[in-house]
Amino acid sequence: MKKRALTVWSKVCFAIGGAPYQITATALGFFLQIFLLDVALLDPLNASVILFAGRAWDAVTDPAVGFLISRSPWTRHGRMMPWILMSTIPAVLCYFLIWVVPPIEQGKMMWYLLFYCLFQTLQTCFHVPYSALTMFISNKQQERDSATAYRMTVEVLGTVIGTAVQGQIVGMANTPCINNTTPTNSSSHSVHGNNSQILLDNKRRAYMIASAVISLIYVLCAVVLFFGVREQDTQKHVSFQTGLRLVMGHGPYVKLVLAFLFTSLAFMLLEGNFAVFIKYTLGFREDFQNILLVIMLSATLTIPMWQWFLCRFGKKTAVYIGIPWAGPFMILVVCVKSSLLVSYIVSIAAGASVAAAFLLPWSMLPDVVDDFKVQNPTSQGHEAIFYSFYVFFTKFASGVSLGVSTLALSFAGYVTGVCVQSDSVNLTLKILVSAAPVSLIVLGLLIFKMYPINEERRQYNNKQLQLLLR
Repeated sequence: MKKRALTVWSKVCFAIGGAPYQITATALGFFLQIFLLDVALLDPLNASVILFAGRAWDAVTDPAVGFLISRSPWTRHGRMMPWILMSTIPAVLCYFLIWVVPPIEQGKMMWYLLFYCLFQTLQTCFHVPYSALTMFISNKQQERDSATAYRMTVEVLGTVIGTAVQGQIVGMANTPCINNTTPTNSSSHSVHGNNSQILLDNKRRAYMIASAVISLIYVLCAVVLFFGVREQDTQKHVSFQTGLRLVMGHGPYVKLVLAFLFTSLAFMLLEGNFAVFIKYTLGFREDFQNILLVIMLSATLTIPMWQWFLCRFGKKTAVYIGIPWAGPFMILVVCVKSSLLVSYIVSIAAGASVAAAFLLPWSMLPDVVDDFKVQNPTSQGHEAIFYSFYVFFTKFASGVSLGVSTLALSFAGYVTGVCVQSDSVNLTLKILVSAAPVSLIVLGLLIFKMYPINEERRQYNNKQLQLLLR
């Protein structure tokens, strides 16, 4: 029986399902480090442990969830949808509690580590089946590519929403800082201390309001996905162990994942440290949330351009042009004298590269899955393994970037709550947002040169799969 073509409405609903992950990931990526350091007032070493351990745990859960999904029975709602639905409410509760400062000092580190790990686990139960759902909404390559473009547009819009909601709400409350160069007597110091505590309480309240708004958006998007997308029935017995060996032995998949592992690490280093860099090294304490918003707006507006570009010139060409596009601008922002105008120009350019980094991996993963199906026609149903391990490696990269960068700031002498950081901290921030990301992008592109699936092979695989489906 011939399956119906994928409608625009189904594509839109599918795309909306990708927003929760990006909204929360952007808020955590841009703001969690600075929240732990300047609002929760954690020691940089403790903050680095939370960020790295949470992300490392998150990465470990991806293959585990991929395995459980592959063993899940088919239901009347599909295999993926029950996972998405059941994980949503617990996930948003844990997300909200990440942004709450507990009224305890001794157990504060464990509070954040616990709820950060719980949220990452529950979000994995949402994101891995959602990512694999790409292969279950249609068996046509063109429809999947189109749905992926819709998804990437909404996901980048999700990063705008995450940056805007978190940044603008939090930005309305000023974070107090201590100017070490200003002498004060005991009376004025007491007044300053009281004012600082009021400002700090306002900042903490703002983070909680922002997290509540994001939690509500998360639930609404999950509901739209659940009721708007029909998962196709592909009931096949899947041997996870055999599938895992075949998937990890598939050369194009390994090369694609390795290449995007390094480029993802580059952009995550930039994402995790850019707010701190803008605030302290460039000195734009009142503008950092607006600069971050410009990056995400630029990314949203350039997604359609990159979709057109990859269709016109091929996906590999789009990688070589789009991923390194922001490199010169990353170098520029640390080489010229602090300038708000230059910062906004760099943000616009960085946004274009962020868009390419968002779109291309998810557009190319289905090509790798199709290539695997052509080469292994008797071994099918391993989509969750492909997607879960890709998500595993990208989250591992995120954990490394957050943990290493916060640890580096600790060694450089980062002090929480002060207005001005030392020269060593500023130098470390320059390396983390410029030299390190540029080097990682170059390394990723060198690995990508070995990726074998070009447009000719893609078309050949598409024809072979159409023959297999007859």
